[in-house]
Amino acid sequence: MLLTSVKVGPFRSINEQQTTEIDPQVTVLVGMNEAGKTVFLRALHKAKDALDKEKFDITEDYPRKDLLTYKRRHEESPENAVTLTYVIDDAEASEINAKIGCDIKAGFRFTVSRNYKNASLIGLSIPEAPVLKNLATTVGLSEGAVAVLSKATSLREALSGLKGISLTNEADTEFVQGLETRVSGAHADWSSVCTYEAWQLLSPQIPSFLYFSDYDLLPGKLNLKDLANRLAAASKDPANAHKQIEAKHQAVIALLRMAGVELDDFSNGTSYEELKAQIESVSINLTDQILEFWKQNEDLEVEIDIRPDASDAAPFNDGPNLYLRIKNKRHRGVTTPFDQRSRGFIWFFSFLVWFDSVQQQLSVVGSTTSNNLVLLLDEPALALHALAQSDFLRYIDDLAETHQVIYTTHSPFMVNSDRLHQVRVVEDKPRQGTVISSNLSGSDSKTIFPLQAALGWNIAQNLFIAERNLLVEGISELTVLQAMSRAAEETGGVGLDPQITIVPVGGLSNVATFVSLLGGNGLAFAVLHDYSGKSDQKLDAMVQQKLLNQKQVFNFSQFKNLGADEADAVATDLEDLLDPKAYLEHFNEVYSKALAGIVLKLEDLPQADRIVQRIEKQLISSQVSVRPTPGYNHFAVAAAYVAVPPKKISKDVIQRFSKLFETINQALR
Repeated sequence: MLLTSVKVGPFRSINEQQTTEIDPQVTVLVGMNEAGKTVFLRALHKAKDALDKEKFDITEDYPRKDLLTYKRRHEESPENAVTLTYVIDDAEASEINAKIGCDIKAGFRFTVSRNYKNASLIGLSIPEAPVLKNLATTVGLSEGAVAVLSKATSLREALSGLKGISLTNEADTEFVQGLETRVSGAHADWSSVCTYEAWQLLSPQIPSFLYFSDYDLLPGKLNLKDLANRLAAASKDPANAHKQIEAKHQAVIALLRMAGVELDDFSNGTSYEELKAQIESVSINLTDQILEFWKQNEDLEVEIDIRPDASDAAPFNDGPNLYLRIKNKRHRGVTTPFDQRSRGFIWFFSFLVWFDSVQQQLSVVGSTTSNNLVLLLDEPALALHALAQSDFLRYIDDLAETHQVIYTTHSPFMVNSDRLHQVRVVEDKPRQGTVISSNLSGSDSKTIFPLQAALGWNIAQNLFIAERNLLVEGISELTVLQAMSRAAEETGGVGLDPQITIVPVGGLSNVATFVSLLGGNGLAFAVLHDYSGKSDQKLDAMVQQKLLNQKQVFNFSQFKNLGADEADAVATDLEDLLDPKAYLEHFNEVYSKALAGIVLKLEDLPQADRIVQRIEKQLISSQVSVRPTPGYNHFAVAAAYVAVPPKKISKDVIQRFSKLFETINQALR
């Protein structure tokens, strides 16, 4: 059975009823601080708390702006706070059909609403016609009994009809007795006997909610005598138990429960070594579980000690204290208080303690099974490093194998960019209050910023789709190099190895950023750039820092005059490897309108090392502007060159590019 949607509101900042679809595995609530993400989780938690502690309270939960108006009608007409919609699977449908005799299918849906009086309203309807049809085929029934069953529209009507006719055989009598037992077993408030029977089968399978936040973290130390006193006071005054037992006390109780240790054990003579051994055993087991997903520092472990300290401040100076510390084996076993270091690790450890403890409690009570839980995680992994948050997503996926998970976040690293269908955007809108939607395109840009950042990171990662990558400055280089690779191969030359990806980085200044950020991914890089007439300082620094190998850094001047001395190299762009006359023809074609009849000729261009520079000088001297800013769009000319290449590419050009591709292929082999 799965939760498929929830209708929440009015509840706190959610002023109006709204329906939110729930993913079968993971639902992610993304929004700014104070948008209402936690409010949504709290509403679900109160609707069906697995531990049956949370309840709706109109003073605390009903939207304040309408509270006085609502109070007047609350007693007679309490509003629903949450409506939960569930869908059943094949096995559950088959069980119900077999036991009741109905004919429902997998995918059957029903609802459970919870109002502000904490009463439930069940939205469930089982047609009784198929049941009556099956009953009419019971062996031995008389024709009269079959006729009554055929005409009836409900089991109660059928029973009434059967009692009004003369029963002619023993089979009729036994049948009526069985039907009477069945009808009397259904609660009188239920109009349909079969619907009541189906509810009895479905209700134990309905998932309950478990809520976890940073408030449930384990403390660094706790006085056990004080904890025992608090528990005693809470048992005497259950109504005010929450004043005695805070989240930190619950967390320690959970840890002791997991270890099979009772608070009385600390005062009834149980040996120190025995108690510590039991708790340490649980600690080691949990640490091992964490390290399946915790990759930031695998040398951490939790140490637990139990001892008194008469010199400490109250209440720690009276009776035994439970101490939790984190040992870092990477630093020769140095330990620090549990609540002062590595908050991400603390979150992991505390969550596992809490989750395991809750499952134990539910197992003892028998109120639910381990997989009938929906986990509500409020800002999980908030204190983790960005890459550790990505690791934590694997842990979420692991939980989702057996439990639906709903969590809140505003971190781009806590969103799977390839699963945006799981994301629900949470916004706080004027008058409307909190609004939850799956419509990403219609959401505020600030709200969806984490999604944009997640997509940007994913694009940056997936841009390097090959193990070998050639970094170039811009899209012009990408376009021309791809075209010339094909042209070289078609004329018997050497093209770029298809296993190498050309990556435009948006300028030479960005090469260092790309390599620094992504070079640790085990990818191979070569750099091919324009030559200004002198070496680039940033590239030189990267070579010195061993981020790049000098043998993988190239510039276009190396391929302009093949065989020339490197010392004679002059400023060279990609465009200088092409036939200058053909390039100029494409320039004239692209900017024919702006040139207004002027045709640039190669022999008229001012002298300079680079063809681009010569064209720009000619435009200035002719007082011609082809765009609002100085110069021209290099990509527009490159795109035209590729779209309508010269009918014949000179041998020199093919040789230049063949040598270029051969060199790059060798460098990235």
